[in-house]
Amino acid sequence: MKLLEQNQIDWQNDSLSDECPSLTPYLLENKKDTPLIIVIPGGGYSHRAYHEGEPVAKWLNENGFHAAVLRYRVAPIYNQEVINDGQSAVRAVRYYSKAWGIEADKVGVLGFSAGGHLAAMISNSFDYGDKTHENPLYHQSSRPDFHILCYPVISMGKHTHEGSRNNLIGENPDESVMAQYSAEKLVTENTPPAFVWSTANDASVSVFNSLHYVQALQQKNIAFDLHIYQDGRHGLGLADEHPHTYMWKEVCLNWLNQYVKQN
Repeated sequence: MKLLEQNQIDWQNDSLSDECPSLTPYLLENKKDTPLIIVIPGGGYSHRAYHEGEPVAKWLNENGFHAAVLRYRVAPIYNQEVINDGQSAVRAVRYYSKAWGIEADKVGVLGFSAGGHLAAMISNSFDYGDKTHENPLYHQSSRPDFHILCYPVISMGKHTHEGSRNNLIGENPDESVMAQYSAEKLVTENTPPAFVWSTANDASVSVFNSLHYVQALQQKNIAFDLHIYQDGRHGLGLADEHPHTYMWKEVCLNWLNQYVKQN
């Protein structure tokens, strides 16, 4: 499908920018009712993995979804402002939705690894907007309508990815801080539906992150799909070259078409 002109948007200055944080939209033409999915690459909060960004956005375009890649701040991170980057990205999409010709109530997030942690955090730590705020961006809700987590970091406690934890909240954090940034502890009845996948032998981010997260979703009666594949190294991204785990893409598209696109 033909794509509209793509620009990076710096929502802090309401102008086109290469600065961070920013969004690069990949918009389909004449697809108003199609959901937009914010792609959040992984990288342990130390960098942003390219193969989990633009290639994923283009794959979503090829399958009929708008996309936008989030360029969020990485280490050194001060006061966990990266969480605000994710929340602001959702607000920005809704703020620009009319100009982009899309629906403001079909905005999801898709995150890989540490980007999955960010996607889970903003799916459980959000507000519905403040109409009195002087910045019109903050009039918009920061709650995603759905979230997709790919081999995500979830916990900052047991089974965490130490690099992600150290970069986000520092070495030897207090128990209270770890709990504050452990997404499985933040799930509520208002958490949006989720699609989660991981591999059983992921040596970098334990599959227990995904298992504990969906357990929390189940306890709050939040709709979810969970897919655990037997084999696959960490950081597979689209997994095109894996003989079995590549199937996550088709299963995810089926979920999107059945439970997101039709609603």
